[in-house]
Formats: sequence, C-alpha cells, structure tokens
Amino acid sequence: MRDAVDLLMAQWARERPDLDVWPMGIMGRIARLSRLLDRELKEFFASYGLERWEFDVLATLRRSGPPYELTTGALHRAAMVTSGAITNRCDRMVAKGLIERIPDSDDRRSIRVRLTERGLALVDEVVGPHVANEARLLAALDPEERDHLAGALRTLLASLGDTTLG
Repeated sequence: MRDAVDLLMAQWARERPDLDVWPMGIMGRIARLSRLLDRELKEFFASYGLERWEFDVLATLRRSGPPYELTTGALHRAAMVTSGAITNRCDRMVAKGLIERIPDSDDRRSIRVRLTERGLALVDEVVGPHVANEARLLAALDPEERDHLAGALRTLLASLGDTTLG
C-alpha cells in the first residue's frame, strides 16, 4: 500500500539521490495524519457544540477529580498554550456556563478554574462517544500495531522532553 508521502519521497530520490530522506517519511506522515485527525475531531466536537480546545479544558478539569478544579497555572501547563490563550479560553467558557473562576482559598493571588454542573454534564456526555470515535479512527491498526505505535510515539515524545503534563 502506497500513500502520498511515498510519492514525495520518490520525487526527492529522483531529484536529489544524494539525500537520505527517511525523516520526511515519518515527519510527513505525522503532519498529514495530524491534519486529518484534527479535521475529524473538529467535526465530532462541533456536533456537540464544542471546539476541540473546549473539550480539552473540560476533560483536563474532569480528570483532576472532585471538585473538578485546577489553578489557572496548572491548566495553562496542561494545555501547552500561552497564559493569554488560557485566559481567553476561560473567558469564553465562563460565558457559555461551562466553567467558573473562583478565588483560591490557599492563595489570594491565585484563581482556580472549576467545572460547572453544566460543564461536568457535558464532558461526561461527550467522553464516551469521543473514545468510540477515536477507536473508529484507529480501526485500521490491529492490537499489536496499536501497542507498537503507542510505544514508538511515547519514546519520541519523551526524547523531545514531553514527559509530564505540568
């Protein structure tokens, strides 16, 4: 089975036979896969009236356990976006009634972000179908291929320093 990346690698081999373009095979496939999966997930979350980043915030808070809240700093680190982006995202989600900001009882300078009842209900409604949708997107892989791919990606992420959420 050949894909679009095979074509571009063959073109480079023809035009620059002096280069070993094996990295393009991996990087190109990761980039193309990322775009395809982003499109699929965007469509899925839109069916629930959500942006992908909104689900990420809801899921991060839900995974934190009761009372489903984190400091803005912890949320910022987990989301891997700028603090300004987190502020903007929180503003939008507060307006939708999905989260609320509350003062941190331990540190008056800090704000905590908490799921509202509506936010908790929505993330609980979406997470099951989301996992099923992801399984559908990965259905071409058998269990051994899934384990191998997960391990290889874990190794690559760790080698680039992505070892924690915080």
